Amino acid sequence: MYGFPGATAVSALRVYDWPTADGKRGGSPHLHTASSEGYVVTSGTGTLETLSRDGYTEHPLAPGTVLWFTPGTVHRLVTDGDLELLVVMQNAGLPEAGDAVLTFPPEVLADPAAYARAAALAVPTEIEAGPQTDLALADAARRRRDLALEGYLRLREGGSDALAELHRAAAALVRDRAENWAALWRERALAQAERTGAQLRELAEGRPGLMSDAEVAHANPNPPGRHGMCGHLQTWAF
Repeated sequence: MYGFPGATAVSALRVYDWPTADGKRGGSPHLHTASSEGYVVTSGTGTLETLSRDGYTEHPLAPGTVLWFTPGTVHRLVTDGDLELLVVMQNAGLPEAGDAVLTFPPEVLADPAAYARAAALAVPTEIEAGPQTDLALADAARRRRDLALEGYLRLREGGSDALAELHRAAAALVRDRAENWAALWRERALAQAERTGAQLRELAEGRPGLMSDAEVAHANPNPPGRHGMCGHLQTWAF
């Protein structure tokens, strides 16, 4: 059985409603270094703030909205209340392997060790498993969000030069992971595209090809409530 169609990943997201320093409510601003991302809004309303070659833009979100953006687009989800999305990620495996870079202040981005500490959702060892751990994880996610927002607000004031500097810093942070990502891409996204090419050649010769192995798969849900960058995630094991 192959992976999800198109070597994509799907998750359900409920955007954080935690207040922010600029008087809004939402998740952690970040970008993806190699993968495009798409949203399908299922309930609630809000805004997607982006920084790209087009500058700063606000995109209204409401049930039925579908949008997507390419690598390097800084994005921040803001909720008006109960904003929920279906998230479709390109290159399943790459985002989970660290494709995202949070918009921490430049001094954090310039130090890989400092970045790793700030990005980790570490729970103090003295806190035991249970409801307290959940609260500690939420606190850690909120601190991470607040630091990313601090850098994002500075970035937004800096214009295109600041965005270009962020892109350079993000590329430096993920440089050592790119070789492993290339292997994941070959095993998943490229392999699926090559299977499609082989199937088209079979069909051009009048042969059923892959159709002879037709089957159906079901994904198992992972435990709900994981703290993501933008909100609470429901993911599936493919």
